[in-house]
Amino acid sequence: MHLTQPLHKALLERPKATALICEERRWSFAAFVGRVSRLAAVLRDLGVHAGERVAMLGHNSDHYVESLYATWWAGGVINPINARWNVHEIAFSLDDSQTRILLVDPAFLPVAEQLRGLSCSLAVVLCLGEGRHDTTLATDDVEPLIAAAAPIEDARRGGEDLAAIMYTGGTTGRSKGVMLSHGNLYLGQLSACLAAPRPDDAVGLNPAPLFHIGGLGLTLQLMLRLCPQILVAGFDEARMLSLIERERASETFLVPTMLKRLIEHPGFAEHDVSSLALVLYGAAPIDEPLLAAALGRLPHTQFAQLYGMTELSPVVAALPPWCHAASQPRGRLRSAGRPVPIAEVRIVDASDTVLQPRSVGEIIARGPMVMTGYWNLPEQSAEALRDGWLHTGDAGYLDEDGFLYVVDRLKDMIVSGGENVYSAEVENAIARMEQVEMCAVIGVPDETWGECVHAVIVSRHGTELDAEQVIAHCRGLIARYKCPRSVSFVDQLPLSPTGKILKQPLRAMLSNRGSD
Repeated sequence: MHLTQPLHKALLERPKATALICEERRWSFAAFVGRVSRLAAVLRDLGVHAGERVAMLGHNSDHYVESLYATWWAGGVINPINARWNVHEIAFSLDDSQTRILLVDPAFLPVAEQLRGLSCSLAVVLCLGEGRHDTTLATDDVEPLIAAAAPIEDARRGGEDLAAIMYTGGTTGRSKGVMLSHGNLYLGQLSACLAAPRPDDAVGLNPAPLFHIGGLGLTLQLMLRLCPQILVAGFDEARMLSLIERERASETFLVPTMLKRLIEHPGFAEHDVSSLALVLYGAAPIDEPLLAAALGRLPHTQFAQLYGMTELSPVVAALPPWCHAASQPRGRLRSAGRPVPIAEVRIVDASDTVLQPRSVGEIIARGPMVMTGYWNLPEQSAEALRDGWLHTGDAGYLDEDGFLYVVDRLKDMIVSGGENVYSAEVENAIARMEQVEMCAVIGVPDETWGECVHAVIVSRHGTELDAEQVIAHCRGLIARYKCPRSVSFVDQLPLSPTGKILKQPLRAMLSNRGSD
């Protein structure tokens, strides 16, 4: 189980087939593997040995994918850096993991230069691909080095060998480096493919950032299946529609905010998207009105939800296409699906006692996809991994048929007057209002109730909405104690790079207002 194995299969089975498409560049598997083996030689000459960390900073591209596989080919460990972090956060991840080598695309060269003065571990910066314009920056262009290098043999590290350190967002404290082995990632992607089956002649379109486990996971799955994949530097709905039509893309992964922007784009009906056979969605909760709208706008497309997290490589449960059929119970669409073939899932209380079906508790998981731990954080690793079970921090329940329902992050659960309120349930109710573009529900301190439910809403352009309307609407759908007691309206919500709503900045914003 080494992550470079699909490359060897491709050389034997499909050397001339297309592997990567990016802008106007197209690489066959033979050409791609040739570049990987030569870039690996460059890295080896720079001192990359077994287990050495190599960082990538850039947008999705064919060159980014080459960097991932070249690092593994050389025997190294990837450290994909969140491209939306500030320079201090990036420097922390480099120093924490003792990463010496940074591969960067031209757009991030100014950031790389700042990192030279901030990071103690950074020693080498290589500029990826073509298009570099600033020749004053002290970095080496990698293309001449690749051209001059002789290919090397694959190190073939695999199994329990460390393959990646994926740093979490750090929204609740310092960022943690999730350690994933070759076996974790290989079996995790194989299991995801089994849980959401797809044809071998698929054409993948990947708009999710490769520094995120969702984007990385899709790239690994497509490579595992020897399918061509289209890399886009960022999500742009017009560009996505054009690529689906031009390249006849048949599958993609979208977070709910991406899906919403795609189907609501003014030019949606003008594009032929009939080739799109499957949309994988996940990384954040999806509201029922959005899913219903997507099913209506894409009647020939199948949908499958994937639930998981970085620590689970990343998929632990899947809601396959057949569960989205009109003949299936509509309530099942609120579930995250059943555990994937290699995963065991339990629901436990605070003392780790297993709960009965439909009892809400913490979701824990066990299997070969579970991370090996957090880099340099033994206490946090021991807390998260107890008796072989990863404690996810998500609250949920299993029904009698084994379907998993995720109700909230434990830290996002609101306790009001002794009652548990799950923000996702309230958000689903609010999302049914036609005037609502996006919403987030959080708890705010209250002297009487401990916490009160507060809704933060982005109104749809051209509509009018006030707090009284929102509260009255919710009272018609959910229990009174779950309904918002206050509402604020904003122009936009803070989002992660993958489109997940970030609630901590909202709490901070409301806290600051309260102290004014």
